[in-house]
Amino acid sequence: MDDFRSRLKEETLLCDGAMGTALQASSLKPGQAPEFLNIESPDDISRVHREFIEAGADIIVTNSFGGNRIKLSAFGLEEMTEQINRAAVRIARAAVQGRGYVAGNVGPTGRFLTPVGDMEFDEAFDVFSQQIGALADEGADLLVLETFTDIKELRAAVIAARVLGDIPVVATMSFEPNGNTLLGSSPEAAAVTLEALGIDAVGANCGLGPDGILHVLRGMAAVTELPLVSQPNAGMPRLVEGKTVFPSTPEDMAAYTRDFLDIGVGVLGGCCGNTPGHISRLREILDTAGARSPRTLTNPAATRLSCRESILFIGGHSPLRSVGERLNPTGRKALAEAVKSGNLNLYREEARLQVEAGAHMLDVNVGVPGIDEKRTMHEAVLMVQQSAAVPLSLDSPMPDVIEAGLRVSDGKVLINSVTGEEDSMKMIFPLAKKYGAAVLGLTLDEKGIPAKSKDRAKIARRILDRAVKEGLEPTDLIIDCLTLSAGAEQESVFETIEALKEVHGELGLNTMLGISNISFGLPARENLNAAFLAMAASEGLSAAIINPFHRLSMGVLAASRVITNQDPQAREYIRVFSGESKEKVSPRKGEEPSKEETLRMAVVEGNPEQAQKLSNELLEAGTPPMDLGEKVLIPAMSEVGKRFASNEYFLPQVIMSAKAMKAAFEPIRVRLKGQDIQPRGRIMIATVEGDIHDIGKNIVITLLENHAFEVIDLGKNIPADVIVKDTIENQYDAIGLSALMTTTMVKMKEAVQAVREAGLKLPVVIGGAAVTSEFAEEIGADGYAEDATQAVAVFLNLIKKGTDG
Repeated sequence: MDDFRSRLKEETLLCDGAMGTALQASSLKPGQAPEFLNIESPDDISRVHREFIEAGADIIVTNSFGGNRIKLSAFGLEEMTEQINRAAVRIARAAVQGRGYVAGNVGPTGRFLTPVGDMEFDEAFDVFSQQIGALADEGADLLVLETFTDIKELRAAVIAARVLGDIPVVATMSFEPNGNTLLGSSPEAAAVTLEALGIDAVGANCGLGPDGILHVLRGMAAVTELPLVSQPNAGMPRLVEGKTVFPSTPEDMAAYTRDFLDIGVGVLGGCCGNTPGHISRLREILDTAGARSPRTLTNPAATRLSCRESILFIGGHSPLRSVGERLNPTGRKALAEAVKSGNLNLYREEARLQVEAGAHMLDVNVGVPGIDEKRTMHEAVLMVQQSAAVPLSLDSPMPDVIEAGLRVSDGKVLINSVTGEEDSMKMIFPLAKKYGAAVLGLTLDEKGIPAKSKDRAKIARRILDRAVKEGLEPTDLIIDCLTLSAGAEQESVFETIEALKEVHGELGLNTMLGISNISFGLPARENLNAAFLAMAASEGLSAAIINPFHRLSMGVLAASRVITNQDPQAREYIRVFSGESKEKVSPRKGEEPSKEETLRMAVVEGNPEQAQKLSNELLEAGTPPMDLGEKVLIPAMSEVGKRFASNEYFLPQVIMSAKAMKAAFEPIRVRLKGQDIQPRGRIMIATVEGDIHDIGKNIVITLLENHAFEVIDLGKNIPADVIVKDTIENQYDAIGLSALMTTTMVKMKEAVQAVREAGLKLPVVIGGAAVTSEFAEEIGADGYAEDATQAVAVFLNLIKKGTDG
C-alpha cells in the first residue's frame, strides 16, 4: 500500500484496459455474469490479465466490477458474493506474479439512493462492505471504485472502504456529454466531495472518449490536488458485422497522453474498447513523455464545500458568503409546528426561497423538544437537497443527530459545530473525517465564552491543533468567534471583531459569524445587524449567517464585497441591484398565484405531498379531472423536460417531479375509476437479452406514465422472440428497447429484425448509455432517445404519426 502511494505521488501509473471487451470476444455468453467466470473459467480471466500486464500495465483490475450481491442476485449468485470476489483477487495475483498492483474492482449496485431511488445509506454501506471486505481480505493492493453516476452511492462505497481499513482507494465517476454525471454531479463537486473522504486519486471513466474525459478532468484539476485518473472509452461503439466495435485506435488514444500529463493525471488507462494493444501504445508514450506537470489550486486557502451539483469556496480570496439561517425552528412557531407534525415541506420551500434571495449555503437545524431529532434531521436534509443546489451546514449540539444528516448528504457539508471542550472535539472530528465534512469551531470551552479576544483566539488554536491531529486540513476548519448581544453584553461586543481579526490574520483560518445575535432584544434590529456585518467584513469575515430576506443586511453584504475588492467591476452588485423595485422586501410579497399555478409549481419543484393535496382540493372544488391532467399536470412535466434539456434540471429533479406528478394523478385516477379513458398509447418496454440493467428503463417508464401513456414493462434480459410474441398478443402502439452494456447492443439489432420479420409495423425506439442515433439508424430502429425526457417526445411523435397515418 505504501509503495503504491509513494509511486502515485511521483509517477503516472498505467492501468489496464477493458476486461468486458476481451471477454466478449472469447468466453462470455449472452446473459451470463462476467464475474461468474472467476469460478467457471478462471483461465480465461487469467489470460486477459496476463495480456495487459505484458502490455506494460502497472495496475491490473480484478474481474469483480459487478461483484456486489445486488448485481449478482440478478443471476442467482448472491450467496457466492465473497467466493467470487476472493477468486477475482487470487486470479489477478497469480497472473501478475509481482509485476504490478492488483486492484479490487467495485462498481455500482444498479440502484440509486433515496430520494432518487429506494436504497438507504445503511443498505448501500453494508453491500459495499461485504464486497470490499472480501477483496481486501484476499490481499488486493488497492481498490478501484469506478463508473458510478450517483455521488451518494459512491460516498457509501468509499466510507465502507475507509471503515474497513487504510487500503488505497481510486474513485472515478462516469460523466455524460453535457459534462455532468447522469444524476447531475459536476466534475468539481465530485472531486471536492470525494477528496474530503480521504481517497488517493479521483477521476473519470467510461461514457466518454479521451477528449470528453480531458474536459471533465480539467474541471477537477482546479479544485483538488489529488492525482487524477483518466480511463476513457476507445470512442463510441458501433455495430460492425454483428459485433460491437470501438473505433479509436491505439494511436488515437495515445495522442492525448501529453494533455493528460499536463493536467496532473496520475493513473492513466482505458475503459470500454481498450485492448492490450491500446495499453501497449500508452506504455510506449508514457516511458518517453516525462513526468506529469505539477499544479496548484485556484484558491488554496479556501474551505471547499459541495452539494451534488456544485461547489462553494469560503474564505481565501473568495467573496464574502451568506449562509441562510431560516431553517431553524427556534423562535419560528410555524417551522416548529411543522417539525412536530412530521411535515417538513416547509423546509423545502424555505430552502428554495432563501437560495432565490441570495443565500450561498443553508444552515439546517431541527431542534424541537420531544421529537426524534435523528429521524427529523435525516428527512430535513433530504427535503432541502431536493430544492436547493447549495452546500449545507448541519446544525445540532448532538453528534448522533449530525451523523444522521451526514449519512444522507450528497456533498461535503459543514458540521455546526465543535467547541474547545474535550468531549466535543472527541466526538465531532471523527465524524468529520469519516463522512468527509468540514467543521465550524466555536470559541468556547468548559469555562464558557471568554470575555477577551486573545482567549477566544487561544481556543481557536486548540481546535485547529486537534483538527489537524485528527487528520483534517486547516482549510476544513472555519472559526466562529461568537457574536454577543449588544443589548446584554455591550462592553464585550467589539471583542468579537478583535478575535476575528486574530483568528483570520494570525492563524490564517476562515471565519463565520451569526450576525443577528448582535441585535437580540433591541429595536430596529436591522440597523445593528448591518453595522456589525460591515465591521466584520472589513476585518476579513469569510461568511455571515444571516436572514437572506432582510434587504439591508444583504445589501451591506453585497456592498462590502465591492469595497473589499471581492466583486470585480461591481458586476454582481450591479446585477442584483440595478433596476430593483424598492417595494420588494421578501419573495412572499405580491399577488398570490392561483391554486392551479401552485399545483403546477409543486410538480415542477418536485413536492409530492403538496401536489396531491392541491390536486384533491381542485377536484373537490369542481375542476374536471381530465382538465386538471391536460391543462396543469402534463404542461408541468413539459416544463420539467425543458429544464432538463437546458441543464437547469438533472435527473434527481426530474425523478422528484415525476413522483409529484404521480401523487397529483392519484386522486384523478380514483375519480376516473370505471370510466373508459383511453391512454395516449400503449407502449411495451424491455431491456434486451443479456442485459440486466434497468435503471434507465424504469425512469423512462415513469415519465411515459406521467404523460398519460399505458406502459407494459416486460423487464430485463428479454429475448427477441418473447418481445415479438408479447407484441402480437397485446397489440401495442410502440416498442421501447433498452441496453446499457456494449456487449448487449447486438441483441437490439436481433430484436428489431425479429419485429420486422414478424410483419409488425409499429415503431421501435431504442436507448441506453452506449446507444447512438447512428446505431439506431443502422439497425433499422424508428427512433432513438438520448434520455428519458427525449423518449417521451419521440414516442409522442411516432405514435401520433401512426395514428394520423
